[in-house]
Amino acid sequence: MSKARTPYQRPQAAVLAARLRQPRRFIQAVTGPRQVGKSTLVQQAVESLKAPVRYASADEPTLRGAEWIVQQWDAARLDVAGNAGAVLVLDEIQKIPGWSETTKRLWDEDTRARRPLKVVLLGSAPLLIAQGLTESLAGRFETITLSHWSLGEMQAAFGWTLEEFIYYGGYPGAAPLIQDPGRWRRYILDSLIETAIARDVLLLTRVDKPALLRRLFELACRYSGQVLSYTKMLGQLQDAGNTTTLAHYLDLLAGAGMVCGVPKYAGDVARSRGSSPKLQVLNTALMTATSGLALDDARTNREFWGHLVESAVGAHLANAALRGECTVHYWRDRNHEVDFVVQAGRRLTAIEVKSGRAPQAHPGLSAFTEAFRPHRSLLVGGDGIGLAEFLSKPVTHWVTGTS
Repeated sequence: MSKARTPYQRPQAAVLAARLRQPRRFIQAVTGPRQVGKSTLVQQAVESLKAPVRYASADEPTLRGAEWIVQQWDAARLDVAGNAGAVLVLDEIQKIPGWSETTKRLWDEDTRARRPLKVVLLGSAPLLIAQGLTESLAGRFETITLSHWSLGEMQAAFGWTLEEFIYYGGYPGAAPLIQDPGRWRRYILDSLIETAIARDVLLLTRVDKPALLRRLFELACRYSGQVLSYTKMLGQLQDAGNTTTLAHYLDLLAGAGMVCGVPKYAGDVARSRGSSPKLQVLNTALMTATSGLALDDARTNREFWGHLVESAVGAHLANAALRGECTVHYWRDRNHEVDFVVQAGRRLTAIEVKSGRAPQAHPGLSAFTEAFRPHRSLLVGGDGIGLAEFLSKPVTHWVTGTS
């Protein structure tokens, strides 16, 4: 059962607050998928500031123009008073055509005028935000990347159990709804999945086959934790598309923080990119909501629950990768397989998940160790590291020994 607690504050809020207390240096770009608490985090960060704050959102069904940014910026300039300055927060900034060029012009005007207006940009399409920042705002920004909530965060905020987290995933806004599973499911399907696909992918990026993209998302949820070649995907989707299109659409869905394709580890980047991907949800709520299985049914379905457990581990790793902490692969060579291969700098870690689907031996770990000499080989679940312990600690703890 979800429990009411003191409002939880993610650690990135303190980072943002500290940066905003410093003299004006960089635009602060806060990015991450929908409903991971970006707006709430920014609100928490600015509450302790003495400077006035102006907040405006471009998250509208109809796209606004660049003049909207100018209007909000000019209004914030009027709030600047003395050395304390002011803060302008622009949410869903990627919805504005030409936003990065307009932002660059206005920011540079303030720099020349020595105007202490600090700016925070929020966006739920990290790929589009990153493209705009690097193309027009190079040297003018810092990023804070928010990913889906971890087990430790959902426990701290809502008192969730391990099973609740595995099934309901890491969406804080949906947490109060789990007492009504039907309502929770409709919220995930309508307010999260449909909104993310419609507004963060189809509305902002050219997609020639939107129906194919939607079916690919459903396929990735159904086969999360499993390796599936693009050719087999095309067969499942019954579409006349090509593998390049599927790979591109999978990248778009990953950019929206929904699902991704984990590449094969080959010790060679070129060969890795051409491999069959392991499909992976970035939040297990996407997998369970689209399955139609209730918690009790999912728990008694050993095969589904096994894939769900492995997907929870994969999502934990993939979200760390999205934050730039590591890269994540899987490995397969004939009959040998390792669920996940995590690389942070020069440190290589092989991870095998014992999900309980069936009695499992782990010859893949031995074969991988012999071939690549990883720094660590970890077994998660069973008689290895406890699943709750693994999911509660940052990936850096397991890979580099730091937290």
